[in-house]
Amino acid sequence: MADDASSSWRARLGRIADELRAEVERAGKSIGIGDDDRPYEITPYRGYGNRSRVLVHGRVIEARNIAAPTASDSLWRNLVNTYKRIDSDPLPRARVRVRFGDHEREVVADDEGFFREWMDFAPPLEGDDHWREADVRLLGPGRDGEGDITGKAPIRVAIGSETFGVISDLDDTVIQSRITSFLQAVRTVMLGNARTRLPFPGVAAFYQALERGGDGERRNPIFYVSSSPWNIHDVIADFMEIQRIPAGPIHLRDWDVDLDALTSQRLKRHKEPIIREILELYPTLPFILIGDDSQKDPEIYRAIIDEFPGRILAVYIRNVRAEPQRSAAVQALAKEVLAAGSTLILADDTFAAAKHAAEQGWIQKDALDAVHEEKRADEGKTGEKADVPGVPDDPKAPTVVVE
Repeated sequence: MADDASSSWRARLGRIADELRAEVERAGKSIGIGDDDRPYEITPYRGYGNRSRVLVHGRVIEARNIAAPTASDSLWRNLVNTYKRIDSDPLPRARVRVRFGDHEREVVADDEGFFREWMDFAPPLEGDDHWREADVRLLGPGRDGEGDITGKAPIRVAIGSETFGVISDLDDTVIQSRITSFLQAVRTVMLGNARTRLPFPGVAAFYQALERGGDGERRNPIFYVSSSPWNIHDVIADFMEIQRIPAGPIHLRDWDVDLDALTSQRLKRHKEPIIREILELYPTLPFILIGDDSQKDPEIYRAIIDEFPGRILAVYIRNVRAEPQRSAAVQALAKEVLAAGSTLILADDTFAAAKHAAEQGWIQKDALDAVHEEKRADEGKTGEKADVPGVPDDPKAPTVVVE
């Protein structure tokens, strides 16, 4: 009986969600932002690889014509831009030519316009450039008179001098999304932009230190794996550049209005394959995993430790739930992680994780000063940065550090 009631409840909400989306689309067309004759564009995503193979991926969609964000953009302008991102119709089965150096490949996108292709090289790539570019060109089908449609896809290439890699969540780990509160999350995502979104205090300095490594001379790769939709990839990439958070490949998911889109099983099916793919590509490289306790990052990372024994240096989890039950559950997982030969740190600020990393020699100890100062600036204590109006502070969670 309970299962039947739950199914009925989900079905009703599903119908409401469909009707709401239809209303939004009709409203968009009424103000001229839902036209169906916009030219197509290639949206390249940051790929990654090693000297023997690289991943090139992106999407072919209708041009969105979104201007660069400013801190003074109105809520209405931000909402209109969010609608443009949602309404970006893909070009199904687009044919794309990918060229990386002397290598060339024709790729066919899927029904949602996404293309994703691994390119293998023999002999291996030469040179010590950590970032390289692939040229991407749309071959068809296209609209008459569009001309050449091209793009450049950045590729992060590991060259062998890295000491470890980092795989990090984004929402409520790097960028404040407030997904523990549905209404606050809607306001933050729908009505904000790259210049009004807030980082967690000290994140940029900590990630810069991780990228430089224990001797300050490394270029360790950082990968971002999130449950946010690809539609807001530009917002996330711009936000990271503005906040000086190290650039890295960003993995998001297709826009999904299904009610189970953020359930634990859906998150696992999205995040685990990507994390597994990264670890398998770099079989000798250890990793640090960073996430938060608002969703299922601790459980997902716990499973990865079992699958890749000896590969995970530490798991850093941000405590954003402020719930004793959730903290207790993560502490229980921490004991399992310790028994499996790794470490889990659960804390409510960046400095606790940075301090642990410095103690292990993964970042330089003098980087702690930079993390501390940036944390104070992000918190508005130095006058260098200002909080976003209308976005309330989260309640303070009890500090819990588990080693």
